[in-house]
Amino acid sequence: METGSHELLSPEVREALQSGRLAHLVTQNADGTPQVSVVWVGIEDDEIVSGHIPDVQKLRNVRRNPQVVLSMQTEGRNDFGLDHHIIVHGTTRVTEGGAVELLQRLAHVYLGPDVKFPPFDNPPPGHVLRIAPQRIKGIGPWGQM
Repeated sequence: METGSHELLSPEVREALQSGRLAHLVTQNADGTPQVSVVWVGIEDDEIVSGHIPDVQKLRNVRRNPQVVLSMQTEGRNDFGLDHHIIVHGTTRVTEGGAVELLQRLAHVYLGPDVKFPPFDNPPPGHVLRIAPQRIKGIGPWGQM
């Protein structure tokens, strides 16, 4: 499925990405090797977002090369018995600040409604990684086998 970000983030894709399942983000290290991180994700406007307090490797990687792949196993199976999953190819940008608010919102999805996250006082503002989807595939309502 390849169109603009809004069309790519269909209601089914949005529901899957906001389901509270862990996502796997693949970036590229400076030496060309892949780097995989497990991240919480949400959606803001037509971008997939994740929050990061420290300036971690994945952020340094995407500043150098904004191309990423994000994968997530989702609910359901197809007629062949294969688990539904979504794979998003996209380009990123990093914005300064806003990570604390995003992580608190995502903590309610991933950990529960009464969780305080980050679990310490006065965290730094951090960074928000924003992924603009370019292509979505996988098995489920968003793709075919």
